[in-house]
Amino acid sequence: MLWHGAGKTEYEMDRLVSIVVPVYNAGAYIEETIAMVYRQTYSQWELLLVDDCSADDGRKKIEKWCEKDKRIRLIAKEKNEGAAKARNTGISYAAGRYVAFLDADDIWMEDKLEKELRFMEEKGAAFVFTAYEFGDEQARGTGKVVHVPETLSYREALSRTIIFTTTVLFDLEKIDRELIRMPDVPSEDTATWWKVLRSGYTAYGLDEALAVYRRPAQSLSSNKCKAVGRIWNLYRREEKLSVVYSLWNLVGWAWRATCRRI
Repeated sequence: MLWHGAGKTEYEMDRLVSIVVPVYNAGAYIEETIAMVYRQTYSQWELLLVDDCSADDGRKKIEKWCEKDKRIRLIAKEKNEGAAKARNTGISYAAGRYVAFLDADDIWMEDKLEKELRFMEEKGAAFVFTAYEFGDEQARGTGKVVHVPETLSYREALSRTIIFTTTVLFDLEKIDRELIRMPDVPSEDTATWWKVLRSGYTAYGLDEALAVYRRPAQSLSSNKCKAVGRIWNLYRREEKLSVVYSLWNLVGWAWRATCRRI
């Protein structure tokens, strides 16, 4: 594992946000992603870019940014293992009290961290997320905003995959680091939120669109049949739900997922 970046002692750890970004052949987006984080109104962050053996020029672009700002760090994996394990690697290296997830092709508003941290402190929460807007292939907002509830429990979350990974923030003083590690399964992010909520935590939603979800024409989530299969497998294999209860939740999930996209 190759590591580029500053030592952990150079930051005030009690306010530091560790931003974990899995990177795989994201050279077309990665400089925009880094610049976007760089412009955040909240500056107490470290950016952990976990390169999962990319074959493009993304790593070279990241290395140039690392030379410019010691808060930007490259973690170069020696073996391609997928997004879940890349995020887990980033979690292992995270030096901050807070952990935020960001995908390399998504967009944050410039005040995303500032507003979300303030919201987390107001609620005394360990787990928060925000509303978001669908974007096109260029990440231009389409005007379609996915609003979020004030709170979300485990039972509610089973039929509402409304938590968007790029909006999530955890407080590691209130939640164990091991609990937020992602299983190596399809829809690993949803499986993680359910695992956390099943452990007794409540997720708090900030109903303000602070992120844009870039939707390429052939994105993974655009294949509806595969999406249904992934969710069904989570119900049956990860959550060990009965067939009847799985079907009940699947109907609710399908209805809400359709409403979000029309």
